[in-house]
Amino acid sequence: MNLIIIVCDTLRRDFLGCYGNPWVKTPSLDALSASGVTFDRCYVGSFPTVPMRHDLMCSNYVFHTTGWAPIAPGNTPIQSRLRAAGYVTAFITDHQQLASPGMNYHQGFDAVQWLRGFIPDPYITEPIEYEPPCDLAKLRAPENWLDKFYRNISVRRYEEDWPSPQTMSAAMRWLERNYKHEKFLLYVDTFDVHEPWLPPEWYTEMYDPGYEGEQVIYPRYDFAGYLTEAELHHARALYAGTVTMMDRWIGRLVERVEDLGIAEDTVIAFISDHGWYHGEHGYIGKHTVLDRDQGWQFYDEVARIPLLMRAPNLQRGVRSNLLMQPVDVGPTLMDIIGLEPPEEVHGRSALPALRGKGDPPREVAVTARDLRKAPGYRTYSAIHDGTWTLMHAEEAAEPELHNVVQDPKQERNVIAENLPVAEQLHAKYLAYLARIGATEEQVENRRPLGPAEGDSHPAWAG
Repeated sequence: MNLIIIVCDTLRRDFLGCYGNPWVKTPSLDALSASGVTFDRCYVGSFPTVPMRHDLMCSNYVFHTTGWAPIAPGNTPIQSRLRAAGYVTAFITDHQQLASPGMNYHQGFDAVQWLRGFIPDPYITEPIEYEPPCDLAKLRAPENWLDKFYRNISVRRYEEDWPSPQTMSAAMRWLERNYKHEKFLLYVDTFDVHEPWLPPEWYTEMYDPGYEGEQVIYPRYDFAGYLTEAELHHARALYAGTVTMMDRWIGRLVERVEDLGIAEDTVIAFISDHGWYHGEHGYIGKHTVLDRDQGWQFYDEVARIPLLMRAPNLQRGVRSNLLMQPVDVGPTLMDIIGLEPPEEVHGRSALPALRGKGDPPREVAVTARDLRKAPGYRTYSAIHDGTWTLMHAEEAAEPELHNVVQDPKQERNVIAENLPVAEQLHAKYLAYLARIGATEEQVENRRPLGPAEGDSHPAWAG
């Protein structure tokens, strides 16, 4: 059985129709959802971009080991496992961060195609003149990318020249040349819908017609308030337009699978690495860059990600409440295509539970950025069990507890009224860290549920 894995960047699940969005047009991913399994409780593990790819490829967390780094020795990515099983493996991507010097995420593939020209790719050097899209103070570190971005996009003439259209088109061409292989893995990774957002204007017009103000295409990661309501609304429209464009081209890739007559022998999986705050919780961005010692919480807008799987041997139109993380995707897909999932990794296959014949892959899901930081560095972990989410930053910040069923926007911290629930989640978190190989020091640093207040009972505990 063939396998196609499609990965995108910075896509919020609640910007997809299949996850309840009523206004963003995503018919292709909605159709993929309707023809397969939609996982409603999938959470990023190692955050952000590159660590998540490690989780996904290798089925091992790195939030407690290497963080943003190449694949370390001792990790075997899914493409190497499939190639050893006789698969032809190909990697098609426009994701420049995966091609940065020293990175090795292309290992294990028979063929690799890098598509050039997306931020922060050092690609085009010809001098050009351009008008900045807005007041530079509203952009995130424009000195690092703005000139490069406008040089790179100067060659775009048609929709096909944008990143996700280029990447999906290259994947379609690869399929046309290779679909007769006995079995193949096609791994497609696009940097869309990461900032900067500047899709063809007709996509933005779908969501904010007639806008004439500044276009904040790469908003500064900051506390909300520096953008007007109109500017923030337009930033959402730019983002939504990019989502709709990417959806359209993913749809064309899926159609090509059907045109080639291999749909009944091909598994398709789709996932994003994390989301983005568009003003929710008072934040703009996905994490703070104001003070790197003071991290932000992992609310669902960032931590809860889309995961879709379609396979000939899976039911169609199923919604699953199984807790899932990127580390579980590889073992599940290997199980679906008939290969034995690895036992030595952190991830577990969800296929037995999907078929009602086994235990769920996990009891809790953990989202974290880098647990190697010294005490005093406020780095949050989010511990999810499907009903509750605990925001934990050791003694650096008061913990938060949210009931995501009763309060899906996570606007009410109810830890004072539900302290035993928080303590139970915290205990499961510490046990899980020990189980995946966190150091004794890392576990001990996270043993306090929250900051103490001398000998008195802390106010946050009720």
